[in-house]
Amino acid sequence: MHQEYDVIVVGAGHAGCEAAAAAANMGSKVMLVTMNMQTIAQMSCNPAMGGVAKGQIVRELDALGAYSGIVTDYTMIQFRMLNKSKGPAMWSPRAQSDRMLFARKWRNMLEEHPNIDFWQEMVKSLLVKDKSCVGVVTGMGLEIRAKSVVLTNGTFLNGIIHIGEKQFGGGRAGEGAATGLTEQLVELGFESGRMKTGTPPRVDGRSLNWDVMEEQHGDEHVTGFSFLDTPKVEKQIPCHISYTNEKVHKILKTGFDRSPMFNGRIRGIGPRYCPSIEDKIDRFADKERHQLFVEPEGRDTCEIYVNGFSSSLPEDVQFKAMRCISGFENAKMFRPGYAIEYDFFPPTQLSISLETKLVENLFFAGQINGTTGYEEAASQGYMAGVNAHLKINERDPFVLRRSDAYIGVLIDDLINKGTKEPYRMFTSRAEYRILLRQDNADIRLSPLAEALGISGMEERMKKVKEKELAIEEIKKYFNKSSVSPLELNPYLESIGSSALKQQVKLIGVLSRPRVGIQDLAKQLDGLSQKIKDYDPELIMTAETDIKYEGYIVKEKEMAEKMNRLEDVYFYNNIDYNNIKALSMEAREKLNEIKPKTIGQASRISGVSPADISVLLVHLGR
Repeated sequence: MHQEYDVIVVGAGHAGCEAAAAAANMGSKVMLVTMNMQTIAQMSCNPAMGGVAKGQIVRELDALGAYSGIVTDYTMIQFRMLNKSKGPAMWSPRAQSDRMLFARKWRNMLEEHPNIDFWQEMVKSLLVKDKSCVGVVTGMGLEIRAKSVVLTNGTFLNGIIHIGEKQFGGGRAGEGAATGLTEQLVELGFESGRMKTGTPPRVDGRSLNWDVMEEQHGDEHVTGFSFLDTPKVEKQIPCHISYTNEKVHKILKTGFDRSPMFNGRIRGIGPRYCPSIEDKIDRFADKERHQLFVEPEGRDTCEIYVNGFSSSLPEDVQFKAMRCISGFENAKMFRPGYAIEYDFFPPTQLSISLETKLVENLFFAGQINGTTGYEEAASQGYMAGVNAHLKINERDPFVLRRSDAYIGVLIDDLINKGTKEPYRMFTSRAEYRILLRQDNADIRLSPLAEALGISGMEERMKKVKEKELAIEEIKKYFNKSSVSPLELNPYLESIGSSALKQQVKLIGVLSRPRVGIQDLAKQLDGLSQKIKDYDPELIMTAETDIKYEGYIVKEKEMAEKMNRLEDVYFYNNIDYNNIKALSMEAREKLNEIKPKTIGQASRISGVSPADISVLLVHLGR
């Protein structure tokens, strides 16, 4: 091992893997420390990547040169574009992954990187000198020195697993908890809290009756996640859908008196948008059934993930209730569902770069910041890895604004608003959804990654420039080309659109509802020839830009107006208690978070528009 590393990453989950890769691709010498080399990039919960808003994050990561999108494309067994019935701003890619292959591909990519070393052991404490982190100490007492450290501990910090009345230490099924770090960080002045998450039982697919369940197939056209030429899954594996029923609910209720959720043994707050099955039937007592997604764990295993049946009830209750689900009458359980409680650190203790305010050169990423989800963790890991490299090289931090990326929305929410429950990304959290579409992430973000100095961006930027040029050519064609009533009226009448009365520009026809470029190409030979060599996703991006041009312009204007506040900086060490015109709550929140700009201050919970006006006057604006 080296005498000293540039960056040490503690934890090799989704956040840790992206942090290590990002710092290494910036040129840093990285040490990735994990408690178990066999569980690098483990999908601890469901075997899937993407989903509503999460899919946008994975595509953004890929555009930035990260690895999650590439790994997902190589290991997916099914692909679906969600929300296709809604506008393009809501479209979200989701892939069912081969769990074992996913972890293996991630490990291979990390091992192939010459800048990454590995060490298998628990980290029990940090080396802190003059309020700056200079390394870590392992359980065996080994000191590993570094210029910066990124903590991505997931659910392992003082983790406790709950199954009914049983509880035992652990960060994941079959793996121990990490101890020592929380206690040291609290001694250093950090505030900590407890959160809870859970996972459903895993069952033997050979014991299920698939014939009585609904089949859910993947999309015929697979977009994938990476903007590179990654392989696209050909033979997709279907998922299935079943439902709970009143008998299932009745059996589950018999275990409520032994549930750690209801008898007070779990103190941590669980994810609001991914509740356990017992929480569902308690909170939604009027519902006669709840949907379950029966998901394969991979091509070469019979292990099945029962999505929607997360539980911490006693294993005998879980098993008995499960056998009353349609298709599960003879189900064999591999392991029961469980809840896990773990330490986190409210993210308002971080700066916009994810560096801690109390200890210099120490960064937090992932569930340690109170988030939930692989994608949310991976994006924080990437940003922390990049910013750790930038910090030790005395460069300005890399910051994505809310108008730049969903990743920017995520981090801005965390550091300014904090979170009392596991934070999950949704499209509704973003103000600029038409700008932040999944199809244009490469155009938005790849130039930023190239400017940063991320290695391997040459091919991506070549593709971005080709894509921009092609989109511009398609737009010009629609602006210049005209079409006659004779050419299009039969088609327009067939879709219930009003007939043309005279020759019009093609762009005017495309702006109509239910009219798409591919549909028009079937009617117009010239257009068909123009787009025949273009990728369908590129055509869809061009269509969206044309159809929603007015809305896109308005969103850009709104974003530019808000971003002007991001350029109004506070001077250092301002004491807000001395600004008496501010509300008391604003003074407390501003002193706690210490925003860098007026824009950041405006998004802090408890800081009103009137307070912002006071601050602008105070700064002479």
